Amino acid sequence: MNTRAFRLLSVLAATLLAPALANAEIAVKSGEKIAFLGDSITQGGWSNPAGYVRLVIAGLEANGIKAEPVPAGISGHKSDQMLARLDKDVLSKKPQWMTLSCGVNDVWHGARGVPLDDAMAKSGTYDDKVGTRGTYKKNITAIIVQATAAGVKPAMLTATVIQENLASKENGLLAPYNDFLRQLAKEKNLPMADLFAMFAERIKAENKPNVKVLTSDGVHMNTEGNKLMATGVLKAFGLNDAELDKAKAAWAPLEAAAVEFAKKQAEARAKAAAEKARKAAKQ
Repeated sequence: MNTRAFRLLSVLAATLLAPALANAEIAVKSGEKIAFLGDSITQGGWSNPAGYVRLVIAGLEANGIKAEPVPAGISGHKSDQMLARLDKDVLSKKPQWMTLSCGVNDVWHGARGVPLDDAMAKSGTYDDKVGTRGTYKKNITAIIVQATAAGVKPAMLTATVIQENLASKENGLLAPYNDFLRQLAKEKNLPMADLFAMFAERIKAENKPNVKVLTSDGVHMNTEGNKLMATGVLKAFGLNDAELDKAKAAWAPLEAAAVEFAKKQAEARAKAAAEKARKAAKQ
């Protein structure tokens, strides 16, 4: 093939691809509700002015999509507890979408955690109430099945890191849980935000083993962690690079509000500690 013919084919290919790229749509539409089901990471994703839940909503709005959030994160919750409150906290709110962030506590809680499957439940490392918690595979599958049956479209999030040391025991235990989520999302053709993979890539790139890059304590998000989570969710909803840039540009005011929020929290803690010390001194 001569150079001229190759150039003509390249132009033709670009011309044919352009309409497809231009017509790619964000899955979430204005007026729709998004329920964010999860644990303390999701709870913080709403209570923090620059938490990932708020960043997702702001990112959509920056692209002309006004979605309504349904915060459904509760600290400490595992897959069995999320399943138990699914109807009350999610389905009864009639959302069109539901993101599911679950797995950290199922592993992190150790003997009080939720085993991946029946074989793991029989391993003998769990407390005597393990039978009441079911298994992660059964609980997550039930959440997805019930949500879908109610007309709610799920978006799966792999669980984020447990300690920023990727070689930690906890991250090793978490790996098959995330593998299951990837498999389930593929089987049911669900949007997937592979947050663990995104976190691992960022942690490796930063290469700061003694610094918390994405979390405040190895688990809960700092500003960068929240932004990375939001980026993953927005990608799962179909935002392209240009749309993500618009989203990120809209986050600056929220980040500033988060700084002020943290300052007031610190002042409140200091005041409470001083009051406690004053009362103790009087006794």
